[in-house]
Amino acid sequence: MFPDPDGAQHTDDTTRHGGRMRSFPHQRGNWATYVYVPLQPQEEFLEMLDAVLEAARRKGLRMTKMEKFHISQSQTVILRHHWIDLFVQSLREGLSAMPRFLCVADRVKVYTNQEKTRTFLGLAVTVGHQQLLEVVSQVDKSLQEFNLETFFQNPSFHVSLAWCVGDCAGLIQGATLTQLQNVVDEFEDSEILTRFYAEEICCKSGNKTFTIPLR
Repeated sequence: MFPDPDGAQHTDDTTRHGGRMRSFPHQRGNWATYVYVPLQPQEEFLEMLDAVLEAARRKGLRMTKMEKFHISQSQTVILRHHWIDLFVQSLREGLSAMPRFLCVADRVKVYTNQEKTRTFLGLAVTVGHQQLLEVVSQVDKSLQEFNLETFFQNPSFHVSLAWCVGDCAGLIQGATLTQLQNVVDEFEDSEILTRFYAEEICCKSGNKTFTIPLR
């Protein structure tokens, strides 16, 4: 679908990024692209996250903290370089009139990627789900204009907190999951720390990030 006139491919070195593997090979002129709601957590949120990860470590699971936090509004898709501005323009036309909204992400859940090569610990959204679906609907329309894959059906919107290599979801179930949830619930001011306002939508394509403010 995206022919590369140069035919150049890049050999991925997993040692450079913690053992993670790309879902698709890097090719010149193809830009990995995804849309998301960015989050800027309070300092105390990071303290709460450290407490959750320490509880996980005591259960034998070592996870790497996410460097940035967001709620995904698309899968990662591939755009040709000369389509990026047109795609972002389409997003702006569909999203810029949408109002800002509140999200609450306070339910600990475990996720794996489609290839089962990475496991994520996240906080599932319990308030703001309908508004996020409306954002996804607009994003999907832009993706369809470029014949790109749309978002998952019945998505579980969440904030990824930390990750590890491999499929470790089975290790974070039952009593372990309950204990991690208790850490969040019992943390001082957790009700405030898990509240976020979606004020803008971002599109990251390669090393470029485009921001679309909500009204």
